[in-house]
Amino acid sequence: MDNVKIIALKESVLEDNDRDAQALREELRGRGTCLLNLMSSPGSGKTTTLLALNRAFAGRLRWGVMEADIDSAVDAQTMQEAGVPAVQLHTGGMCHLDADMTRQGVRALGMDDAELIVLENVGNLVCPAEFDTGAAVNMTILSVPEGDDKPAKYPLMYKTCDMLVVNKIDTLPVFDFDREKMERDARARNPEIEIFYISAKTGEGVQELADALVAKVKEWNAQ
Repeated sequence: MDNVKIIALKESVLEDNDRDAQALREELRGRGTCLLNLMSSPGSGKTTTLLALNRAFAGRLRWGVMEADIDSAVDAQTMQEAGVPAVQLHTGGMCHLDADMTRQGVRALGMDDAELIVLENVGNLVCPAEFDTGAAVNMTILSVPEGDDKPAKYPLMYKTCDMLVVNKIDTLPVFDFDREKMERDARARNPEIEIFYISAKTGEGVQELADALVAKVKEWNAQ
């Protein structure tokens, strides 16, 4: 048994993907494009938040969206109807995107002059956090109805993300959501995480989030 060769397949896959992701990041930096990887559970309001951000950006950015789902083209159609260039990525049953799939999406989007490209990742709090997509910024959305315990239950997501957006704050009076506990748990995983409170439905807090994203994009593209 001591002579049996053991290969850690997951470790090998992640290492290969990390190298590919870094190469993609440098490619995008070279052409002045910031890639934002947007992650969350299904129903948190990713697409609705992007629609609200589109209004708040008010033409300050040339941007497009890659919508990743197992099936359907609903989200890409929604973004296109709002005037945002978009492409739908079907993962064929996979619960996340890796760097190579992201690169394929960037090429399909075809926006060589984009200052910002948003990858709306597959709705999932586990797998997407494990794979580096080549993004310059990772952001996650936590909606109030999901509960304040998600940073404690899914620590890697919050450790991975630079930005945490708490959405649906218009429902705070209805749900038992402890903001202090949520922030404490999130910052225990990532002391540097930036936290924003918004309602994509009412627009509360969206302008502040948009301003922060514009600043990150400009900073990235100036490097």
